[in-house]
Amino acid sequence: PNLMRKIPLFLVFIFLFSSCVPTKDLIYLNGTPKENKEIHKINTNPYKLQVGDNISIDVTSDNVNLVAVFLKSNGSPSSPVIYSIDVNGNIRMPILGEINVLGYTTKEVRAKIEEKFANYFMKEDSYFVSVKLDGIKYTIMGEINSPGPKVVYQNQLSILDAITFSGDIPITGDKKNVEVIRLSPNGNKKVTIDLTSINALNSEIFFIQNNDYINIKALRQKSLTEGLGSITGIVSLISLLTTSILILRGL
Repeated sequence: PNLMRKIPLFLVFIFLFSSCVPTKDLIYLNGTPKENKEIHKINTNPYKLQVGDNISIDVTSDNVNLVAVFLKSNGSPSSPVIYSIDVNGNIRMPILGEINVLGYTTKEVRAKIEEKFANYFMKEDSYFVSVKLDGIKYTIMGEINSPGPKVVYQNQLSILDAITFSGDIPITGDKKNVEVIRLSPNGNKKVTIDLTSINALNSEIFFIQNNDYINIKALRQKSLTEGLGSITGIVSLISLLTTSILILRGL
């Protein structure tokens, strides 16, 4: 019986030792940044539109009646209007018809629309076209307090912002090996980022893009903790059965 009482204490000691996470693995952006001009260039490249993206198109002009024809929803004028990019990479606008926008930047789409508008507006008419991405969509999963798909209505979103909007990474999450799966018209790729290092700022995935998947892995300590919890429960059950047998033998 004395031995059985000592075993759970030994396991508790192992549990406490193995479940400790170093402080440096809990803090974001440690250290001194290193300049990386190439990655900075990647992060400043404009986003290219994909299937499923939503874009907001607004047109202003002195010719209000003509603008109302192009910007209408359910028969009534509405400005701006949100368009979803279909499986063929097109949006469909009143009068203008289908416009392919797949792989184009919002600036290039604006130029396309302005070119088509030139056939309808008079030379003396002034007009202004605005094309914007309607929010950034991402999906976050794994060791995060609020997993699932999210939409943030900003033009730029860092991975730290995305994690903050999702309730932050708990102590059981691995901040050193965060995976980002990026979908693009040119192919998909998976990149890992260490959020405990200041050099994460230089990563090509530091800024989230539309339709990114963020995967937060569990720390090894979590698996150990869950495993030791099971072992402790089994040992406790054995201890209880042993005590019960000894009591019955003494009767």
